[in-house]
Amino acid sequence: MNNQPLPERKRLPHQIPAWVPEGARYFITVNCRARGRNQLCQAGVAEALLSSVEIYETLDHWYPWLLVVMPDHVHLIASFNREQGLQQVMAAWKGYHAKHHGIDWQSGFFEHRLRSSAEFVEKAAYVRLNPVRKGLAANASEWPYLWERPADRNASAPSA
Repeated sequence: MNNQPLPERKRLPHQIPAWVPEGARYFITVNCRARGRNQLCQAGVAEALLSSVEIYETLDHWYPWLLVVMPDHVHLIASFNREQGLQQVMAAWKGYHAKHHGIDWQSGFFEHRLRSSAEFVEKAAYVRLNPVRKGLAANASEWPYLWERPADRNASAPSA
């Protein structure tokens, strides 16, 4: 038997580097601690997650493009206020929903900066189709737990 200690999971800082352009878009995944159990697509919970998208925009915490609520995770594409950054905004958003809606989130989150318009289009399609791939909806337009920025509101979008 090997007595070597197991490697520890590294904690990523999730800071936006100074060289990243203002308005850069990020693909974010936030998971519930218990995977495979429906914590999020329940009456009241999904609606609260969806309504918080525009509230956080009004507070200038993020500029959202797309969010889908799945039973045990959330996908988000957004640009973040550089001063507050990803870590602080996501921690506050998760903390609020944990406290007010009893969501048991995993610590941290996954983030990936979308480096091109093509990558943005690809990830947006992935997010929209997530409920279809999981067999929860026949097509993306049937999934009730999706928030997407209306096309007519893209004029004020930060440059990416």
